[in-house]
Amino acid sequence: MSEPVVLSIGTTHPWNIAGIGLDLVIAQTLGVRALTVVAAITAQDAQGVHAVHPLPADIIAAQLDAIPWEAVAAIRVGALASPESVKVVAAALRSHVTIPAVVDPVIAASRGGRIADDATVAAVRDVLATVESVVLTPNLAEAAALSGRSTVTRDDLADVARLLQKRGVRAVLLKGGHLDGDVADTLATADAVDVFVEPRLPNAMRGTGCTLAMALACELARGASLRAAVQSARAFVRTKIATASTFAGLNVAR
Repeated sequence: MSEPVVLSIGTTHPWNIAGIGLDLVIAQTLGVRALTVVAAITAQDAQGVHAVHPLPADIIAAQLDAIPWEAVAAIRVGALASPESVKVVAAALRSHVTIPAVVDPVIAASRGGRIADDATVAAVRDVLATVESVVLTPNLAEAAALSGRSTVTRDDLADVARLLQKRGVRAVLLKGGHLDGDVADTLATADAVDVFVEPRLPNAMRGTGCTLAMALACELARGASLRAAVQSARAFVRTKIATASTFAGLNVAR
C-alpha cells in the first residue's frame, strides 16, 4: 500500500523547528508523504519573528492548482500572513471539502513577534474557521482572539471550544498547554465535548503546536477516527517533549 499524502500549507521558519519545514520532518517520521504550499516567508530565530513576507495570492493559488488533489488524504494549514492568503486557502478547502483539514490558527511565534495582523485574524475567524472540513487547533491566546475574549481560563475551555465549533467547523481541539498545572486539551464536535488531562512534563519544547497539528493530519490521513487521531497525536507530542534536545538555545524535537 502506498503511503498516505498530507498537504502542508503555511509559512517557512529558517530553523525548520516550526512551520512547513517541521511538517516535512514529522511526515517522514510518521511514514507520510508531504506536499507543500508556501503562503509566507519569515525570518525567525531564538528571539522571535524579525520579518514576515506574505506571498501574493496568485502565487499561492498557482501552487494549489499544481497539487494532485486526488492523492491528498489530509491537509494541514499553519500560519497565514495576510487576509488574501486566508481567502485563497479557504476557497481551496471548500473546493475539496471531503478532505479533512487541520487548521492551526497561528497568530504569533512563541518567542515573540506577530505573523498574522488583526485583519488576517479576522479573515481566519470569518472565512477559514467556518469551513466544514476543518479541525481547528487554537491555543489559549488564539482561541481568545477568535472568540472575542480577553483571555481563556481552564473554566472556559469547554464553552469556548463549543462556541468556535458552532461556527461551522467539524471540530475544535482547544489546546491547554499554557495553563498552570496539568495540561487539559478540549475536543468539541457537534455531538460531544471531550477533555484530555495529563500531568505536565518537566521539559518545554519549541514547535509543539505545529507538531500536534501535523501529527493529527497524518493520523487522519491514515484513516483514523477523529478521537483516535487526537489521542495518537497528543501521545506523539508528549514523546517529542520528553525526548527534546537543545539546539541553539532552544528545546526542539529530536
